[in-house]
Amino acid sequence: MRLLHYSIGGGPVRIGARQGEAVIDVARAYARANMSGSLPPTIDGLLREGALAKIAPVISGAGRDLAVDMSRAHVHSPILTPQKILGVGLNYVDHTQETGTQVPGEPIFFAKWGNTVSGPTDPIRMPKVTKELDWEGELVFVIGKPGRDISEDDAMGHVAGYTVGNDVSARDWQIRKPQRQWLLGKTFDTFCPMGPDLVTVDEIPDPYALQLKCEVSGEVMQDAVTDLHFKIPTLVSYVSQVVTLEPGDVFLTGTPGGVGMGRTPPRWLQPGDVVVTSIEGLGSMRNPVVA
Repeated sequence: MRLLHYSIGGGPVRIGARQGEAVIDVARAYARANMSGSLPPTIDGLLREGALAKIAPVISGAGRDLAVDMSRAHVHSPILTPQKILGVGLNYVDHTQETGTQVPGEPIFFAKWGNTVSGPTDPIRMPKVTKELDWEGELVFVIGKPGRDISEDDAMGHVAGYTVGNDVSARDWQIRKPQRQWLLGKTFDTFCPMGPDLVTVDEIPDPYALQLKCEVSGEVMQDAVTDLHFKIPTLVSYVSQVVTLEPGDVFLTGTPGGVGMGRTPPRWLQPGDVVVTSIEGLGSMRNPVVA
């Protein structure tokens, strides 16, 4: 399944499901199918109630008369209120090289807060207090089943699906503040655009062989395969030793080489830039940068 959040004319957020070129309104399809019980109004709610399987047959049998006019719709992040947003640092060999660091022996994690979440066409707002705004195109996976002390063998059973993300970073806050400020440098408002869809794991046979691209104002900055150094089962198992993972938790799996800080001279985002982040099989985001 390929699920998304949309709204029309400032109305409530609704769940849509892509069927080819069309987007079907899930709640209307559910009502037409006379399914028992109520349906959560968001994908977050579906995950927390373990209801993804419940809607699969409804979507496959929906008529095209339930298709949404997407020309009038605004698409939101496929996860609206994650309890946890976990980022992985230095998870591509070429990114460690461009930052002058070494490949870590264990995963490096940091956090972003919920205020960072934005949609696939929403603006990235450049704060007044940074002059070094950077992009990081990333493969994102979302937890669908709760668990703690999860083994690597069982880890993929806890993953609901994938989406496209960008770990926007203020490098002067992340790196140049006393003792560094990874959390604050990565958690300004709008610094975690995601979307457009949550693509369930059955749709992506090999998440480590997807082409990832990030363009800034038409110039390709990142172009790499999602060949993660630490794979998804390792990341899930490692974190679950510390915290219970909950449905809707988001993992940003790291960025490949090609970020602005790694260039000579560095290339920082400015108001007027447009950041296009795409991953093969998952879709594309287009986020303008505004002051």
